[in-house]
This record gives sequence, structure tokens and C-alpha cells, in this order.
Amino acid sequence: MHLATSAIVLTALPHGEHGAVVRFLTPDDGLQAGYVRGGRSRRIRPTLQPGNVVALELRARVDTQLTAATVELVTSRAGLAFDRLTAAATEWLATVTAALLPEGQAHARLHAGLDALLGGMSAGIPAADTAAGIARYELLLLAELGFGLDLSQCAATGSTEELVYVSPRSSQAVSRGAGAPYAAKLLPLPALLREDRAATGWLGVDDALTTTGWFLERNLLIGRAAELLTARARLVAIVRAAAESAASAAAETIVAPSPRGD
Repeated sequence: MHLATSAIVLTALPHGEHGAVVRFLTPDDGLQAGYVRGGRSRRIRPTLQPGNVVALELRARVDTQLTAATVELVTSRAGLAFDRLTAAATEWLATVTAALLPEGQAHARLHAGLDALLGGMSAGIPAADTAAGIARYELLLLAELGFGLDLSQCAATGSTEELVYVSPRSSQAVSRGAGAPYAAKLLPLPALLREDRAATGWLGVDDALTTTGWFLERNLLIGRAAELLTARARLVAIVRAAAESAASAAAETIVAPSPRGD
């Protein structure tokens, strides 16, 4: 086995005295794992930070042998670790991807989506865009693993107008009129999950994370993967704190007196 490709570093776990077993997401070959000799050393450890892009080479003589990996840093995203939201987001996105994807199956859309979101975070996109991107990535992750939501039309009427709910049973959209009598039992469907659109600030972010989180917990974060729910809860708490801070700052701006005092 020999593979040479670019890859996003997802997780690195200690193995032996100095090495690390690292999971990578590649554009064409999906999730790949390999043993990096000296992966815990001062020289190589910074390269293996989650979110970094590396030039990856994997080699194994036989199928039963632990694949040997060599890496060379292409793009460092070390700065993500210095902000509370981006650090938590990077940890969650990398860990959940590594935990849920089967090895060796191509997921080009997931790779492109994750790379774009991590790149945007590294470039300093607003916190609201980061939070919206997390929800969209979770929606994509559900779809790629066979649990996609049908948000194109109302499950009850076939209407494409005023789709504001998601049925937790059918995973389909529900219109405002059809869902009104059952609103307490339905999940919210904000616009940011329905449309490929520019950022809309914090509008709908909390609802989006509530809905994607419900389906993740029901369909994917089960068994051993359920341990990841604690990490996601921490991330959601940080997102909500950031949203509240932004709302408070906006309110203070509105009520602040003008320089002339009128």
C-alpha cells in the first residue's frame, strides 16, 4: 500500500515511547490512519495539530501491518488554538469526523467543507459565521453517512413555502401551517440550514445547532461515540455565550447617547 496526498490532520494519539497514531482526512481517499515515527517530538508535534494541512505519504508492506506515515507541513492553522471558540470548534470538528467516518471511503464534500471552514476560521471570519459553518458541516456529515434531512418541501403538504420545522420522526421539513398544531414536538428549521447563502449573523444559529444535534445524537453519536456529546455540549455553550455577548454589545450601541448628548 502506498498513498501520497494532501490531508487535514484530525487526531493524534500517543503510541509507543515517541510515536503517534494519526488520523487524516484526504480529498480522494477519505479517512486514513498511520503511525508517525517521532510524532510526539518537539519537531513533529506542531505539524500534527488538528486542522493543519500536510503532505502525507502512507506506506505498508502487508495489510496487517500498521501503516507508516510521513508528513510535511503545508498549511499551519495553529492560530485557531488561541481563541476559545475556534479552538473548541476545531477540536469538535476534527474529533467527530475521525470518530464517525469509516476508513478508506471517499468523502470529497466533507473534505472540501471542513477545509473551507477551518480555512475561514484561520482567516478570521466572524464568530457567527463560524457557528453557522459548524451547523452546516454537521448537516453535511449526517447526509454523507446516510442520515440526510429532506428540507426541500413539506412532508405533509408538499409545499415549498414557509418551511420552519423539521419532523424528528421523518427527518423532513414541515411548513408553518401544517406544523402549527404540533409545534411543541417539532424541531426548528432556520434558513441557514435550507439555503446556501451568505452569513446572516447569529440569526437561527442556536436553532440550527439544536436540530443538527438532535439527529446526530439519535443516529450517529451512539455507543462509544456518545462520549463525544460532552465535547459538543461544551462547544454549544461557547457558541451561546458568544451570541449573548454579541447581542449585549449591539444593545449597548443602540442605547448609547450621541456625542452631542441628544
